[in-house]
Amino acid sequence: MQTLRVELGERAYPIHIGEHLLSDAGLVTPHLDLPKIAIVTNTTVGPLYLERLSQALLAQGVEVISIVLDDGERYKDWATLNRIYDALLESRCERKTTIIALGGGVIGDLAGFAAATYMRGIPFIQVPTTLLAQVDSSIGGKTGINHPQGKNMIGAFYQPRLVLADTAVLATLPPRELSAGLAEVIKHGLVRDEGFVAWLERNVEQLLACDPQALAHAVRCCCEIKAAVVAEDERETGVRALLNFGHTFGHAIESGLGYGNWLHGEAVAAGMVMAADLSRRMGYIEQADVDRILVLLKRAGLPVAQPGLTPERLLELMALDKKTEGGQLRFVLLDRIGSASVRGKVPAALLQETMAVHAVD
Repeated sequence: MQTLRVELGERAYPIHIGEHLLSDAGLVTPHLDLPKIAIVTNTTVGPLYLERLSQALLAQGVEVISIVLDDGERYKDWATLNRIYDALLESRCERKTTIIALGGGVIGDLAGFAAATYMRGIPFIQVPTTLLAQVDSSIGGKTGINHPQGKNMIGAFYQPRLVLADTAVLATLPPRELSAGLAEVIKHGLVRDEGFVAWLERNVEQLLACDPQALAHAVRCCCEIKAAVVAEDERETGVRALLNFGHTFGHAIESGLGYGNWLHGEAVAAGMVMAADLSRRMGYIEQADVDRILVLLKRAGLPVAQPGLTPERLLELMALDKKTEGGQLRFVLLDRIGSASVRGKVPAALLQETMAVHAVD
């Protein structure tokens, strides 16, 4: 097991990374205020891992409440959030009851937002079961739900007490989910670490084959990057916005297609291609850099063009992006592979060209 820390003063917390950690309740119990927890999971992850985690905690004398939700991005809404509140109230959960999110990014966001708001805040632990969640969404305290007009528009920053990343569970991910997670892995390298991008180019096939050593290395590298960024900028007023590379386009694609039709990582992959292309048109990187990104994303099994949303529709959806200031869109663009900046004042003509070129019918 490897352990990192997200340094946030009194709210600092560890990230444990390793195989078969779900069965080690001793990693969880030191972070509980009461021997009572509510595990929030879904109909896909629950049958695989809920009993294993529950039994480990029960053996340590912890009372376990299970809340099993429907699986899918389209359920990240008020109705599903209320199901969590209902279960917590029916089980008489108190302010010192801990919520454990057992699942991918949707479960982490829902359970985290429930923890942030139930009785004005109760303890929260992340147990991510997808690659995307292990390398990105479980770290940093972003929680929330979707609105029909925009992704993650309602939420709160609320840090967990612990992130427990059991890399052994990644072996049960469907290939499409694994590839979607690789989009966020690649993103971390593109904005912060060119050496990691080079490592990914040498090892992407091993990651797709769920090689344990390759997965552990990728998860650790991404967690190191994310932890450092969150410690520097918890509430995304500066450097943390760089981790949204590709997301301005990507969130618009997800919303425009209907939540769940494309996975988050798939939309981000297409969004990163458009952001790289826009970076080239702005004169920051070369076509060779864009081609390098395209090849890596294709090798990871990811889409590199968005499916036919018009530039007008994309612009309409992107207007709700959280990086918008004073009504002006701002984009995370590459200065080079391994370094990025948030930029405003993007010429409308260049943006139109990017959106028109990178769409397929």
